[in-house]
Amino acid sequence: MVRGRKIEIVSFLLLQIVVAATAANVTYDHRALVIDGKRKILISGSIHYPRSTPEMWPDLIQKSKDGGLDVIETYVFWNGHEPHKNKYNFEGRYDLVKFVKLVAKAGLYVHLRIGPYACAEWNYGGFPVWLHFIPGIKFRTDNEPFKAEMQRFTAKIVDLMKQERLYVSQGGPIILSQVENEYGNVDSSYGAAGKIYMKWSASMALSLDTGVPWNMCQQGDAPDPIINTCNGFYCDQFTPNSNNKPKMWTENWSGWFLGFGDPTPYRPVEDLAFAVAIFYQRSGTFQNYYMYHGGTNFERTSGGPLISTSYDYDAPIDEYGLVRQPKWGHLRDLHKAIKLCEDALLATDPTVTSLGSNLVASEYKTSSGSCAAFLANIGTVSDATVTFNGNSYHLPAWSISILPDCKTVAFNTAKINAATESTTFARQALKPNADSSEELGSQWSYIKEPIGISKADAFVKPGLLEQINTTADESDYLWYSLRMDIKGDETFLDEGSKAVLHVQSIGQVVYAFINGKLAGSGNGKQKISLDIPINLVTGKNTIDLLSVTVGLANYGAFFDLFGAGITGPVTLKSAKSGSSIDLSSQQWTYQVGLKGEDTDLGSGDSSEWVSKSPLPTMQPLIWYKTTFDAPSGSDPVAIDFTGTGKGIAWVNGQSIGRYWPTSIARNDGCTDSCNYRGSYSANKCLKNCGKPSQTLYHVPRSWIKPSGNTLVLLEEMGGDPTKISFATKQTGSSLCLTVSQSHPAPVDSWASDLKILNRTSPVLSLKCPVSTHVITSINFASFGTPTGTCGSFSHGRCNGPRSLSIVRKACVGSRSCKVEVSTRVFGDPCRSLAKSLAVEASCS
Repeated sequence: MVRGRKIEIVSFLLLQIVVAATAANVTYDHRALVIDGKRKILISGSIHYPRSTPEMWPDLIQKSKDGGLDVIETYVFWNGHEPHKNKYNFEGRYDLVKFVKLVAKAGLYVHLRIGPYACAEWNYGGFPVWLHFIPGIKFRTDNEPFKAEMQRFTAKIVDLMKQERLYVSQGGPIILSQVENEYGNVDSSYGAAGKIYMKWSASMALSLDTGVPWNMCQQGDAPDPIINTCNGFYCDQFTPNSNNKPKMWTENWSGWFLGFGDPTPYRPVEDLAFAVAIFYQRSGTFQNYYMYHGGTNFERTSGGPLISTSYDYDAPIDEYGLVRQPKWGHLRDLHKAIKLCEDALLATDPTVTSLGSNLVASEYKTSSGSCAAFLANIGTVSDATVTFNGNSYHLPAWSISILPDCKTVAFNTAKINAATESTTFARQALKPNADSSEELGSQWSYIKEPIGISKADAFVKPGLLEQINTTADESDYLWYSLRMDIKGDETFLDEGSKAVLHVQSIGQVVYAFINGKLAGSGNGKQKISLDIPINLVTGKNTIDLLSVTVGLANYGAFFDLFGAGITGPVTLKSAKSGSSIDLSSQQWTYQVGLKGEDTDLGSGDSSEWVSKSPLPTMQPLIWYKTTFDAPSGSDPVAIDFTGTGKGIAWVNGQSIGRYWPTSIARNDGCTDSCNYRGSYSANKCLKNCGKPSQTLYHVPRSWIKPSGNTLVLLEEMGGDPTKISFATKQTGSSLCLTVSQSHPAPVDSWASDLKILNRTSPVLSLKCPVSTHVITSINFASFGTPTGTCGSFSHGRCNGPRSLSIVRKACVGSRSCKVEVSTRVFGDPCRSLAKSLAVEASCS
């Protein structure tokens, strides 16, 4: 026993020595976060752990590190971790500790945004809905019940991180924590109580003694020592509320989120790089991409309402975990260029000089001889040639050049050296061996969900109930049912005319059934107004209204009080006589959720499944089930739901989220191309107008077995499940890049001591993204004045006749190749013109 006790003591002491050796001290000053006494330039990216799977995390984190990130930022999702009060979930996609430890294993830091309000286009902003039902509670204000719950959960997360020794002060990776989130955008709506709450939040956070700084984003009056930080498309004009705090950007929106019924937004990388570069040019030292990987809103986690299941966000790493090129590569090069300037950036404040209209130079020069400069053209129309320190520099409109030695350009935000990599979805049949539609249908089984009231826990209430207060968000679905007796002499039965049922709802989908038959439907974000012609019969009639939510609100003052459901009026009007009756105050019968949800049909295990032909299709409220084998290969998997209407899907009992391929984006606002020059907004660059907002839905590979998988659909609107198919996302079969003679040399040609290792000429570099592939053909190559974009290049007036043969010789048969873009290599086909090299290659 004594010997064992001695071993325990020695082990404990060794552990303490290891912790002491790895622990760090984090503070800050007016320029930067300071880690172990050294200021740091930090580049961060958001990855939300529940929006991917634990099996995906290591690869996502490694790709983030390879892309030049120092920090991974994530929210903590209260409703995922505590779905019911005091019943916690830290497993699977919600294994926060595992996620943080994987980040640490990769050698990166963590910014933990505990909140616990998240926003994030996440259901109810991350708050658990049970919170809403605590007596006397008011969210995000000076309210004791709310503050007690907020402190309890925040302390639980902090304690968990401490127990696992995950703060950097304990040798872990967490260097920064956040309390609240964007409260300054809405605090005026809460009046004096809001200010009291904000200061209480700061004090509460500090009392938890994490050993690292705390921040509040979008909170201009955040009290010391809380760091106030910026969120937005641009934050170069942001100034902290104290000269003692660093300039930090917690959300640089790398794109924008997609909503059902909306076109797809995207953000050109030239503009994103411009926003980042000008932030560091103007003394910023911490910047975070929101998102670096967006991921997927599995289950019923999407907020909004009407946020799509995809949360791709046009991020540098796409929804499926593949790098998005050239966005990822161009930003990687930007990060390398910024890090080359780190010593000078952190040692001093800049000297700012005007070089002309909309032309600015910022020079960081130290007494020890370090020097770095940023040259900015913030004009949106004209390129410019400027003189700086006696040298001439070309600056495209809306671009910034970075000079790590104050002489040589290492990077320009508008000049991309990273190749565009094609991505395609290869379709595979869900049932490859079915020879006919009849045989295909026979491989599905089904259960019809009852129309109207079918559960024993239904209840009767006078009037129309708001949906969230009724369902507590335990289900998307709420039935409103009314029985009516119609006498034969009533005007609603006039021969040759129909009655009109008028229904008003505050969102988001309504189906109206009359005597068990679907009569009409509609959807909307905040208001639905339906006028449905209906046929009634003499005697008993049933009006069944199914109200469906598509995510709860996640943003805005008092968003927790935004309602849903059929709030009325509901009226019945004679089309012939015009007389009407108001049904709103009648005795309605209510049912929360569907019968199939209560019996867990999503698991596929029920004995009630019917397998007989013909398979009923294009009918509302049917559950479908089939089995499938995994698509071949290892590429990421999606299901193409084209042919179905709307519903929820499960693979092997795991919900992949809501599907809605019949939700069509508006027709206006999209353009064939988007000019990156000038300020970006969420509606500036749009695609897929007039098309379904989302047809492809991610199924993580780790959820699929080689064979014998179960797919279950709850088809609420009406569709044909036999039409759906697999799609595997493949990348890199085609590479495209244009590099001009005015491009800087690759940033990799710089050594860490700022000496240029190799070429000073620009270089076109190609590399097949799949390690086993090589470049098999050069489909286009032109040194001169080529025009067009990837997939549509063409020769201009000037073209070097040996362009194609030179590039073929350099590249074909190799996984990667580099070609110097110069007249030394290609000759000079047009001496008076600036020239570029455009190449399109194929890999296999």
